[in-house]
Amino acid sequence: MMSWFRSESFSAWAFMIPGLLFLATFTFWPVIYGIPLSLTDYSVVTETHYVGFENFSRAFQDHNFIISLRNSLVYVLIVPVIQVISILMAILVNSRIPGVKMFRTAYYIPVVTSMVAVALIWSWLLGNNGVVNYLLMQAGIISGQVSWLSTSSTALYVLMFITMWKGLGYYMMLYLAGLQGIPSDLYEAARVDGANFLKLMIHVTIPLLRPHILFCTLISVMGAIRVFDEVYILTKGGPGTSTLTSSVYIFQKGLEQFNFGYASALGLIVSVIVGALSVLVFRLNRKGGVNSY
Repeated sequence: MMSWFRSESFSAWAFMIPGLLFLATFTFWPVIYGIPLSLTDYSVVTETHYVGFENFSRAFQDHNFIISLRNSLVYVLIVPVIQVISILMAILVNSRIPGVKMFRTAYYIPVVTSMVAVALIWSWLLGNNGVVNYLLMQAGIISGQVSWLSTSSTALYVLMFITMWKGLGYYMMLYLAGLQGIPSDLYEAARVDGANFLKLMIHVTIPLLRPHILFCTLISVMGAIRVFDEVYILTKGGPGTSTLTSSVYIFQKGLEQFNFGYASALGLIVSVIVGALSVLVFRLNRKGGVNSY
C-alpha cells in the first residue's frame, strides 16, 4: 500500500483529482441535473410541479426559439470560411518570410483579447461615425452611414464576422502545429516528381492535416451553435429577434425570467442538435492519409 502512495500513478491522480472534481461539479453535474429539471416547471419563485414532456412540446411551438435555432444554424456557415482562411494563414506563417514571428503574434492577439474589449472596439469601429462607414463611403461602396449592428439585415452577419475575426488566430495556431508535424521529405519527394503548390496542397498538406481539420471543424461548429458573448454584449439578440441565438434565448428564459425548467428543456434540444452535427462532421472527415497524384 505504501509503495502505491510513492508510485507515479498516485502522483498522477493527485494532480488530476482537483480538476476532475471541478469538472464534475460545474460541468457533468449540471448536465445530468438538467435532465430531470427539464421535466418540471421549476422557476425558483413558485412551487415546482412535474410537467412531463410539456416543456419540449412547448419549445417546438415557441416562435422565438425556432428563430434562435435558425440564427444559430446560420452562424455555422462561418465554420468553413474560418477553416479555409486559418489554413492559408498557417501556411503563410509557416514559411520562412521576414518578420514571421511578428505576423504570428499579430494574428493571435485577438484570441487573447477579452470579448468585452473586442465588443467595445468593434462597436466603435461600426458606429454611425465609425471608421468602417468612413472608409466604405470614401471607397464609394456605400452612399451614407449604415447602422451595422442596429439593422436587421446586417446585424447577424456583422456578429459572424466579429466571431470569425476573433477566432482565426486560435485555429491558425492549431493548423500551424499540424503543418510543422508534416515531414519535409514528403514535400521534397513530391517536388522532385513535378508537383506544384496546388498539387502539394491537395495531395500532401490537406490529407495530412485532416485530423486537425476534423478537430477544428468540430469545436468551431460547437462554438458557433453556442455563441453567446459577442451577441449578448453587442446586440442582446436584437434588433427584434434578428440576432437571437439559442444560447442567448436559453439565458433569457433561465437567468432573466427564472424559468429554469423550460430553459433546461431548450438546452437539451440544442445539445441533441450539436451532437447530431458532431456526428455529421466525424462522418465527413473520417478519411485521411497522403493521396497519390
